[in-house]
Amino acid sequence: MVQNAGKSWNRRVQALLRGIFSPPPAPRYNERTNSPLYKMWMGTYPSNPSYLLSTGEQLGDYIKKNPQFVGKSVLDRFGPEIPFLPKILSFSKALPLQIHPDLKLAERLHKEDPKKYGDNNHKPEIAVALSKFELFAGWKPLKDIQALFKLKPLEQFVPNSRTTFDDETLRKVCMSLLSAPPTEVSTTIKELQSLPESQFGSEPYIPGLLDRLSKQYTDTDNGNLVAALLMNYLTLGPGDSVFVPADGIHAYLEGDIVECMARSDNVINTGFCPVAQRDSVELFGQALTFVPHDAQGALLPRRKSDKGVQGRTDVYAPPISEFSVLVTTLGAGETETHKAILGPSLLIVTKGCGEMKVPGDRTVEVKEGFVFFVGQGVALDFGTEKGLAVYRAYAE
Repeated sequence: MVQNAGKSWNRRVQALLRGIFSPPPAPRYNERTNSPLYKMWMGTYPSNPSYLLSTGEQLGDYIKKNPQFVGKSVLDRFGPEIPFLPKILSFSKALPLQIHPDLKLAERLHKEDPKKYGDNNHKPEIAVALSKFELFAGWKPLKDIQALFKLKPLEQFVPNSRTTFDDETLRKVCMSLLSAPPTEVSTTIKELQSLPESQFGSEPYIPGLLDRLSKQYTDTDNGNLVAALLMNYLTLGPGDSVFVPADGIHAYLEGDIVECMARSDNVINTGFCPVAQRDSVELFGQALTFVPHDAQGALLPRRKSDKGVQGRTDVYAPPISEFSVLVTTLGAGETETHKAILGPSLLIVTKGCGEMKVPGDRTVEVKEGFVFFVGQGVALDFGTEKGLAVYRAYAE
């Protein structure tokens, strides 16, 4: 069993912490909104490592001494590390509008500024909703963006030199919005809010969304315009998921989520945060990519997994090599067996309680907030009298 060393989380997710910490740690506050942002990391990332509860040893140190636990395939590709970083996040105000650099840019940034960019890896990620989850992810279809920017307040942001509205036009529009001075941002928002909702076509929610964002981050935050006008606005329910590719633009608004990403903490922020914490517009523009280009393309389907013997296990499998995430949901009296996985995994119980049988004919208690590292080649048996939900990130 493992525990994390100093991040914390909120609301229902905070209750999970009581399975590990008593009392739970104090929340970390969003400096801009003075509202609690709760976050828990699991894994071997050096700035926030997990520890073995039995000995206090860092999980990363333990794995380096026992590399056989990650399995040959993972060891050959990634070394004696867990190549992914799961988190639990709970937040009631928008997190920064951001992208994560791809491998090439991450290598350059890490070389130039290793203190700010602490690793040379990319950071594709998934987010699975534990509750209602609102977010911006990826870009709207070009035709929808083009239609919006025919509105009088927005015409100024479209370059006159562009004869077609393509991804390069979108890049220039995005850069223009991010470079606009505060008074221009505020004026544009007010002018948009004064328009009838009917002028926004299939997106009549935009004026109200701008009002909501402006109240959180003031009406001078450039991110308000980029998110509301250019990006897909999604509302997900429990179990729904999105995939954010490397260099994918995104911002999470509100919710409780399980997040998993490649083992990196690199981020380029450009909105929904203090000006001093924003990276340069030029850097953000260099990193931009334009996938996905619709709301459906941002979603990651939940599929039945062959890792569950009794058929009560699903998988979120993004198109990357670093990880997939299993989810097992059991009702009262139900059981499930996870087949052996040929790589390392981190398991967290997000709901309920029960038992887990492990090799050596041992049975351990599992309940909300418990986190386990599972080495390669280990089959697990779960049972519960009251119900149980388990997420398990793995690589093989």
